[in-house]
Amino acid sequence: MIYSSVKKETGSVQSREDLPIYYDLYSPVTTVTRSFPIILFLHGFKGFKDWGAFPDACEYLARHGFCVLSFNFSKNGVGKNMLEFDQPELFEQETLSSDLNDVGDMISHLKNGELRSEQVMINTDIIGIIGHSRGGHTAIAAAAEYPGIQTVVTWSAVANYNKRWSDEMVKDWESKGYTKIVNSRTGQTLKLGKVVYDDAIENADRLMASQRVKELHIPALFIAAKEDESVPHSDSKKLFRACPSDDKEIKLIQNTGHTFGTSHPFEDENFPEPFDELLESTETWFLEHLK
Repeated sequence: MIYSSVKKETGSVQSREDLPIYYDLYSPVTTVTRSFPIILFLHGFKGFKDWGAFPDACEYLARHGFCVLSFNFSKNGVGKNMLEFDQPELFEQETLSSDLNDVGDMISHLKNGELRSEQVMINTDIIGIIGHSRGGHTAIAAAAEYPGIQTVVTWSAVANYNKRWSDEMVKDWESKGYTKIVNSRTGQTLKLGKVVYDDAIENADRLMASQRVKELHIPALFIAAKEDESVPHSDSKKLFRACPSDDKEIKLIQNTGHTFGTSHPFEDENFPEPFDELLESTETWFLEHLK
């Protein structure tokens, strides 16, 4: 069933480090009393919940009968402004552990009723998760970490984040305690603290998707862009091969890159064909496995 309208509710809850996690909750508008499964949407590195076509994607999934919870990781560096990296001191400290803990905190807030919809019932026993890029890496770790998650879909997921640290970055961390990265979209230079590297190395067994995917026996869909310029589609192939689930699929979308034809800001009336294909595959998967 496709719902004609969607309501978006915004708010924030606290992380275990007492930092705000800003969220948007999308849900179908209905006059019939019923509950809906919930999908968690995780953005990637230098990303945020309002990036590009992400809000439109969440609305699309909500129209097809899901509640969708999209949120900014507590240390992603984007504050109340929602669109700018105005908290660089937090971005500097955004570890993979922090992101994974944020997912657990959001599930806890859903389960205890602190995070809820004012207009529909959320079935917190039926949880799916989507992650893009680094968010896909975290989604796999989360699906292994938190037993409430019933299925996972990744979009251009990184397989092993520890293989993305360059020799120059490691040298910076060892000599200065930080390295610098440039946000190519804004030109802003941001620091990444050594804690990010140390956390990833010291807690690799808990954090690396290539390791945690070996624990997944839930349905898993890995989607990648054939011409991805940021994360090679071979990462998704590695994750697919390592996943022991009996119900798994991999899909490569042709002639498109890391964000499937979208950019920020996204103001087009229609989705580009690759992004449309991405959403249709995701929707079909959740309709089949999240019920």
